[in-house]
Amino acid sequence: MVNLRLLKDRLSQKIFLGLSLFSILTVVLIAVGLYYKSTPLLHSSSLSNLLFSEDWKPFKEQFGFWSYIVGSIVVTVIAIVIALPLALLAAIYISEFAPHRLKQILIPFIDLLSGIPPVIYGVWGTLTIVPFIQDKLAPHFVEFSSGYSALAGGIVLAVMIFPLIISILLEVFNTIPQELRDASLSLGANDWETIKKVVLKKAVPGIIAATVLAISRALGETIAVLMVCGNMPMIPHSLFDSVYPLPALIANNYGDMMSIPMYDAALMFAALILFVIILVFNATSRFILYRLEKKNS
Repeated sequence: MVNLRLLKDRLSQKIFLGLSLFSILTVVLIAVGLYYKSTPLLHSSSLSNLLFSEDWKPFKEQFGFWSYIVGSIVVTVIAIVIALPLALLAAIYISEFAPHRLKQILIPFIDLLSGIPPVIYGVWGTLTIVPFIQDKLAPHFVEFSSGYSALAGGIVLAVMIFPLIISILLEVFNTIPQELRDASLSLGANDWETIKKVVLKKAVPGIIAATVLAISRALGETIAVLMVCGNMPMIPHSLFDSVYPLPALIANNYGDMMSIPMYDAALMFAALILFVIILVFNATSRFILYRLEKKNS
């Protein structure tokens, strides 16, 4: 009986190890596949020229990805700048101040927002955000804007990642022991001081993790961004200029432009760039989390 139990334990360990290795292998295979499909382009042009050139002339086999990279980063930064503070404040209210009955309404509503298809957000952005920027907001800052802009993409993305950040932060706040709050209050701190010096300080790794997941989601979002950003390959000089993020480039052109030489390799290289950006960002954030946990331990 004991031997059977040990055998089950060892078998379970082997299965979980195999699944973990399979997950890692899948990521490696994706990277290798994208690199292999991109090799014709990498052999025909230097890496620095591909990454930092703005020339995009497919018929002349000139593929400069700099404007697309900048477009992806700008839209994502705008989304995080808008969504993170609002989501943090909302999560603090729901976790620390909201009555129980209100929590029962708000939390399912947030989960419902997470399940809305991205195309719905894109249609909403096209019908509301784009006209608002064009008619109401942009005239105060620039001479003309079509409304299809980096700002529109950032706002739509912010609304999309808002429920994701809140859900993660609520889980993080719930893991903080109530005894820590009670100890702070018993020492004379008020509610806000307790939140600022106890809850938020303890939740820093979780906040970073939530931000990382939100950025990864924003960087890879396609349909909603494609519908509101304008899709013009240019470096934006203001928030009201159109941009062309990498996911939109891939979704817009894959399948339609395959007759152009090197175009399929260019799109695979665009996917590889996006893959590397997300991988490097996640690795950096994991390193920061490791340093924070080591410092607090």
